[in-house]
Amino acid sequence: MQMSPSPYNLPDATGHFGPYGGVYMAETLIPAVEELRDQYLRFRDDPEFKAEFAYELKHYVGRPSPIYHARRLSDDLGGAQIYLKREDLNHTGAHKINNAIGQALLAKRMGKKRVIAETGAGMHGVATATVAARFGMECIVYMGADDIQRQAPNVFRMKLLGATVVPVVSGSRTLKDACNEAIRDWVTNVETTFYIFGTAAGPHPYPMMVRDFQCVIGNEAKVQMLEMAGRQPDAVIACVGGGSNAIGLFHPYIEEAGVQIIGVEAGGHGLASGQHAAPLTGNAKVGVLHGNKVYLMQDADGQIIETHSISAGLDYPGVGPEHCVLKDLGRAQYVAATDDEALAAFDALCRFEGIIPALESSHALAHAIKIAPGLSRDQILLVNLSGRGDKDMNTVARIKGITL
Repeated sequence: MQMSPSPYNLPDATGHFGPYGGVYMAETLIPAVEELRDQYLRFRDDPEFKAEFAYELKHYVGRPSPIYHARRLSDDLGGAQIYLKREDLNHTGAHKINNAIGQALLAKRMGKKRVIAETGAGMHGVATATVAARFGMECIVYMGADDIQRQAPNVFRMKLLGATVVPVVSGSRTLKDACNEAIRDWVTNVETTFYIFGTAAGPHPYPMMVRDFQCVIGNEAKVQMLEMAGRQPDAVIACVGGGSNAIGLFHPYIEEAGVQIIGVEAGGHGLASGQHAAPLTGNAKVGVLHGNKVYLMQDADGQIIETHSISAGLDYPGVGPEHCVLKDLGRAQYVAATDDEALAAFDALCRFEGIIPALESSHALAHAIKIAPGLSRDQILLVNLSGRGDKDMNTVARIKGITL
């Protein structure tokens, strides 16, 4: 008897995750997107490409990243045991380098000597600047003017690495607008330029490609949890903006029926306030942005609503298409954590474990802290600590009224 295909074995040949995803781009970019798709499909299972990717992850990025049992925090909460997947220990300080390395290796094989990127919190920009230096490529990073102000340390890091950082002053002056400008650059310089897209969204093949490169997170975790705890966790939890760190952890666990999947969006000042960045939990409608059809924060006329989050990396009105279909199918649960909850989690991890998390990751940790006390001590929550908090010192100090 022929088994029916898994509903999670996506995308299809047209780049759709159910009704989401696809390719919605200007005609001038369709050939570039198709070339990228064809080349990625050519190399994704190529033994030489896979071996080089694995080499770079091990010897340059420093993988595998460890899993850490946050015992003191767990004991203080008095419930489930919280484990952390330590992506903050990667070279450059976040999960973004996994994807940047993979795309840079593809760019090299395609003969592209100029790479561009968008960035919000700056970690993808730093990762792109890092791999451009590693492989001798020109690098341009587009970043919202407001994000440049709140992520100044990462801007300096990008410049040290030889990248040109272009401030974007249009729109909300954040990640959405940086994406817009990067796409305009790609249209203009398509023959020479590779767009290293930072999250699991955008036109096909980006959602699939970014997911594939980031799945190293979940694949490692499945092995490491067996070694550390003798079993898989009861739930895996990750913050969701565009959703690359989350899908990298979630995708390998999708077929693990006993593992709950929880994505945590940026609740900002609260969903009722309208000042948030939570399309999956904030009653968003389906629309098209940055080349794919996804849940988007829109007004009654279909215009994108300005978002808010304390974390620049989550300050985005959409989400990757695979998260959209996981929500619809009920395989993943999506919730929101507010700015205040993220800050409290940030403080807790500093105080109990001596680890300074990124504000993005603090949203995922906040939800684990919220639910752990109601669970038994033998239950396990695995949180993806997607990045470290060095970049957020200015933001946290300003909120606390501290002058650095």
